[in-house]
Amino acid sequence: MNNFMFELTRITHKASLAKSPNEQVQLVVSAIKEVINVDVCTIYRRNSNNDMALLATHGLPSRHPIIIPQHLGLVGLVAESRHTLNITEPAEHPDYYFIRQSDEQAFHSFCGTPLVDRGEVIGVLVVQSRKSELLGQEQEAFVSTLASHLALLVSAIPQEKGVLSKHNLRSKGLSGASGTAIGKVQLVKSECLMDFPDSNALEPTHELAQWRELKTAVAAEMHRERDAVEKNLGGSLASIADIYQVLLADRTFGDKVESYLGNGLSLLTAIKHTVRYFSDIFQSMNDPYLRARRDDMLYLGDKLYQVWLGKNVSQPKLGRGTPIVLIGNQISVSDIISLPADQLVAIVCFSGAALSHISVFANALGIPAVMGTGELKGLKSGEQVIVDGNIGQIIRNPSKPVLKEYKILAGSQLHIDQKLQQLIDKPAMTTDGVRIELFANSGLQADIMPGLRHGADGIGLFRTEIPFMVRDNLPSEEDQIQVYQQVIKAYDGKPVYIRTLDVGGDKPLPYLPVIEEENPALGWRGVRFTLANLQLMMTQLRAIIRAAEGQKNIHILLPMLSSTAELDKCIELVDMACMQLSEEGVAPERPKIGIMVEVPAVIPLLQFWHKKIDFISIGSNDLSQYLLATDRNNPFVGKLFDSLHPAVIHELQRIVQIAETYTIPLSLCGEMGSDPVAVMLLIGLGVRRVSLSSSKLPLIKWIIRSLSTADAQEFTRQALLLDNAAAIRQLGYATLANLGINIDNNNSINPL
Repeated sequence: MNNFMFELTRITHKASLAKSPNEQVQLVVSAIKEVINVDVCTIYRRNSNNDMALLATHGLPSRHPIIIPQHLGLVGLVAESRHTLNITEPAEHPDYYFIRQSDEQAFHSFCGTPLVDRGEVIGVLVVQSRKSELLGQEQEAFVSTLASHLALLVSAIPQEKGVLSKHNLRSKGLSGASGTAIGKVQLVKSECLMDFPDSNALEPTHELAQWRELKTAVAAEMHRERDAVEKNLGGSLASIADIYQVLLADRTFGDKVESYLGNGLSLLTAIKHTVRYFSDIFQSMNDPYLRARRDDMLYLGDKLYQVWLGKNVSQPKLGRGTPIVLIGNQISVSDIISLPADQLVAIVCFSGAALSHISVFANALGIPAVMGTGELKGLKSGEQVIVDGNIGQIIRNPSKPVLKEYKILAGSQLHIDQKLQQLIDKPAMTTDGVRIELFANSGLQADIMPGLRHGADGIGLFRTEIPFMVRDNLPSEEDQIQVYQQVIKAYDGKPVYIRTLDVGGDKPLPYLPVIEEENPALGWRGVRFTLANLQLMMTQLRAIIRAAEGQKNIHILLPMLSSTAELDKCIELVDMACMQLSEEGVAPERPKIGIMVEVPAVIPLLQFWHKKIDFISIGSNDLSQYLLATDRNNPFVGKLFDSLHPAVIHELQRIVQIAETYTIPLSLCGEMGSDPVAVMLLIGLGVRRVSLSSSKLPLIKWIIRSLSTADAQEFTRQALLLDNAAAIRQLGYATLANLGINIDNNNSINPL
């Protein structure tokens, strides 16, 4: 092997171009056999019984399934030891396990290395030779290195009991909307702006005129789409489509395009760079809600490109009455409204985030959605698929037994959804009469209606960052007033909690000085940033108070607080804003002021702050992240993140006790609010107000109405005695099951 890196790159690249997992793994084993000059290369995959099943081979007969029982053989030894084994005469090794149909007796050398994915051995890569000689050091290093790449590929392949089957091909993504559906694929093929090559303008003046014409044409088409959505699907869904019109109409977006045009770029190149500029800003954020806005920006770019081309790629249409699963890289609003509502049963996007607006659309339609699957190679329109939005998975070419099970599950899910819809106008009240207030999280106008539609008691967290981030300059006081009035008017008479600007760190504003930080999550963000930019915070506080128009149900929520000095300064600014507005002839209603409990250092300070603040809101995501020193979005350590970790729940107990002692109104927002086990624990701890994703409101309300506070308190008492999150979660599932609430590991109702 003359060029280690070249061969490694060649094999991984060639595998990425293969059309199916079967072809990918077969290509890899054939390439390894050729590169290191051995007689056999084989991949074993741990199956659902924890045995090692032959997945692909070049050199061994595969006419019969080859399965090595757990812990047995040299393959089992490699898996157990988690270490490469390189030996000669394997048949003489005490752990040798002979399989008659494998014909392995002809080979006199063995080198096996484990395939490890995120700390778990998922398979073993084996090379064998007829010669009785050890694999060379360079060859062994090559096999071990390639195994690291191979593990990522093998992890995406289902755990089968035998070799790969043409049936039940599973592809994992992210759950965008829960539920299950069975239907025929309708592929959506659309032009992608990011594929357009960069070019310079031949006539800059002409390009500018074209931009203004294009912007007008796209705005008109979006308006027609919105009207069609409102006519066919209702006003609440039409509001979701508004986000793209808002982005297009934003002056900052247009200014950025015109700036690039002024630098001599062609129109499409200018739009492409503008879309990339804003999408990169969103992509860099830790907050999953804000990061998902990247998909909205990319969608807008593709929409502009497609209208510029002057054509829509026609899709082959399936027959009337056929259940349709829309699948493509980007699914547009126009793709959705082009289908009869009773035929569209699911949406699958190769790209996209779980919180993108297509996910919001799917939730509002009540159909499952799976996002970010990556390209599904070889997929064809008309192919039958199962979409499992509960776990973010699609199954291609399902076998009859699997199809039968999912048909039963889909029927049960429909019955459950109908029961949940009946609870929308009913309070979230336990069986012993304790009311739990359920609020919705929001950050855009498009998110407002789903919360109301699902019966939210108010807005528990309104994120104010997006209007600041989609611009090239700070929004004016008047700009902000318009944004805040929309949510306040929509929730007329209901409580609205508006979080002050939480930027800096991983969420920089592109038009303000950027400070490079080694650890932005612990750096200059939240009120630390806004207090260093007092004019920015003062403008926002004035806008919130003016937007409230004297209402008493508006609350100001201060993020990332960690000291008394910060709190005192924020209160001083609120009072100053009220005084200024009063002097200007406005009759301000001083809003209630509260803090996000995210930084652990705040917890012991609450006892000193109880006369200064009106309420507290526990930010369970960041609080858990800081307590566990774990970035929940990091793929390497994200699995360590669990808000039911004993350290987290004991700190929650401490916060609730302090709040009760000093009579501080308390709420919680974050992923815990959407977790059935966590909600039961929160009720047991004494939490009576929770803010969560709109789509989860019906499920959580049903669970609350199915248990008593005594049930929750007993579960919490036992949970506080356990030392690990897994045990707490299993206890929670068992407790819920005893109450007739069957919840699976994906926090979905299990009707079985």
